[in-house]
Amino acid sequence: MSSVPVSAYLTLALILFCIGLYGALTKRNTVIVLISVELMLNAVNINLVAFSKYGMIPSITGQVFALFAMAVAAAEAAVGLAILIALYRNRKTVNIDEINSMKN
Repeated sequence: MSSVPVSAYLTLALILFCIGLYGALTKRNTVIVLISVELMLNAVNINLVAFSKYGMIPSITGQVFALFAMAVAAAEAAVGLAILIALYRNRKTVNIDEINSMKN
């Protein structure tokens, strides 16, 4: 059984994080921005698990932190989508540029 090197995990996490960062900074659709934030959180989870397995002292702490991060990401997605649905009902748009909290 061949072992995957830690550099492969870190490269995958880097690519996912860069795609998420690009989507969060350049897209105007709120749903795409939320998906991009989820991609960045998943990249962090990959790093946590990789360093947990291949670190100086391999332990389960990184995997436990990744589970907590997944729970926070699920709560963030639920709250974010609820806010997005409420904004869509009031403003009839999901475009970030057109959503202004000071206007009715």
